[in-house]
Amino acid sequence: METNTVQMTQAELEQFRAFQEEQKKKADRAKAKVMRDTYRQMVDEEIESAVPELVAISGDIKSVKAKVLENFKSILEMKGEIFQLEKGTAMENQSHTFTNTRGDKRITLGVYVSDGYLDTADEGIAIIKEYIQSLATDDKSKSLVGMVMNLLAKDQKGTLKASRIIRLRKIAEESGDERFMDGVRIIEDAYRPEVSKTFIRAEVKDENGAWKSVPLGMTEA
Repeated sequence: METNTVQMTQAELEQFRAFQEEQKKKADRAKAKVMRDTYRQMVDEEIESAVPELVAISGDIKSVKAKVLENFKSILEMKGEIFQLEKGTAMENQSHTFTNTRGDKRITLGVYVSDGYLDTADEGIAIIKEYIQSLATDDKSKSLVGMVMNLLAKDQKGTLKASRIIRLRKIAEESGDERFMDGVRIIEDAYRPEVSKTFIRAEVKDENGAWKSVPLGMTEA
């Protein structure tokens, strides 16, 4: 190849280098645009391909879930009757686990329950706070106040946790104070749990005899 030498002043050299840099930036921008267009096209193609399959799988899971719940309906009714005959009280379980005779497969049916309370729970909270704050006279009682206040703290949705109210009842019973117990009773009477949705969990035993969950959700597979 023939090589030509071009003489430039310092100012001309700087202009040439600036020109080269600008050309490189234009080339990079053009390349990035092509890659963005290609990326967008690939995303669109994969979404159009994957979503119908995922919708179909979701429909299948929903259908099978409904079928299993329906098939176990009569079993649950019979279990309730047996429980009534043996225990003399109604069955209140929120989940039921059934294991096959061989003991290597089991299914759990249940419902997710969210804690919920009527507005009257706030009256019980006020009574407890009024009582407990009157006790903050020394380090020991201040520690009790802090514990009780934590149990009365609401979650991000503004709801009391039922598990904490159970612990609060134990503290109230140990205190022997009727006013304290009145506040707890008011909160308990205001409890209105809400059933959100049903769930099914299937498990099988592996070769080592350990229970392994059968993946039934997209994130579990």
